[in-house]
Amino acid sequence: MKKVVFLLIAVLGVSTLFAQKPLDFKETKYSFGKIKQGVPATHVFTFTNVSDKPVVIESAVAGCGCTTPEYPKGAIAKGASNDIKVTYNAAAMGAFTKQVTVKIVGEQDPIVLNIEGEVVDAASAPAAAAATTTTNTSSVAAKTKTKTTTDKAKTKTKQ
Repeated sequence: MKKVVFLLIAVLGVSTLFAQKPLDFKETKYSFGKIKQGVPATHVFTFTNVSDKPVVIESAVAGCGCTTPEYPKGAIAKGASNDIKVTYNAAAMGAFTKQVTVKIVGEQDPIVLNIEGEVVDAASAPAAAAATTTTNTSSVAAKTKTKTTTDKAKTKTKQ
């Protein structure tokens, strides 16, 4: 009898451990990379209701006031897809990692969405991108010039 009770508890524990969340997100983490200071950055997290009934998002709460989530307020039908839009205000310079906790009605464990990136000075951001492009272009030009010089040397050697 003890073995049967133990087996029943083990089966329930394992099934709870592998229980599927009712919403399946395409991704739960997104990196903005480098963004300009003072220019809000937005990412849309897309999900599908994979449960066998309509699902309602009770709340989507950001860890601080610099991040604003927008989520569907009504029921999400079985099999339907929808979005949670997360906007970061990019006011403070430096690297950031922010979380949005999504609570679903009837579910104990929330789903956590993450955004990250680095806010850089708006004035230097375009210059940094241009410098990278210039460096890459210069590198290609240098390789081309070296190849041309080498080809000319080979031609002179053959003559």
